[in-house]
Amino acid sequence: MNSEIKSELWSWIKAFVIVLLLAFIVRHFLFTNYVVHGESMMPTLQDGNRLFVNKVGYDFAAPHYGDIIIFHATPTDDYIKRVIGLPGDTIEYKNDRLYRNGKYVPEPYLKTYKDKLSSGAKLTGDFTLQQKTGQVKVPPGKIWVMGDNRQISKDSREIGFVDIKTIVGKVGLRYYPFTEINSLREKQ
Repeated sequence: MNSEIKSELWSWIKAFVIVLLLAFIVRHFLFTNYVVHGESMMPTLQDGNRLFVNKVGYDFAAPHYGDIIIFHATPTDDYIKRVIGLPGDTIEYKNDRLYRNGKYVPEPYLKTYKDKLSSGAKLTGDFTLQQKTGQVKVPPGKIWVMGDNRQISKDSREIGFVDIKTIVGKVGLRYYPFTEINSLREKQ
């Protein structure tokens, strides 16, 4: 090989290695993809949806009400849920309505399921934080999460408070199925 071809080949190899390195950094430190398993976030997310998750957002800012997050629920399982309560909040469900710090909070993402309920049925049973956890407020460094499909979701009502340190990231975009591509930004 002449030196011109070797130089060109070496340039391509360096470019390829740089692209691989950047892809590794982005994939492992900034963003990741996630496949939804189960129906606990229906109708917002369906089983099999594919999502992009921002892994660095909570390194610089706190979670917000309504954020859809991925967190390590157990050493082997990650859950996807919606942030309902932040540190210092009181949470109560009464007559199928969320009350945060004593104020009613609308949950428009639950409308699909609430509309299907028979008269008098509840999507979310009545409870207070104290009844579920023995604590009146969400403790520092913790959050309260719930799935949108309240009747089948295994969430803070069963597993308790979620440590903010266990959050993998915030769901930013559903990219599959292609007919449902959208950013999942529903604030409360």
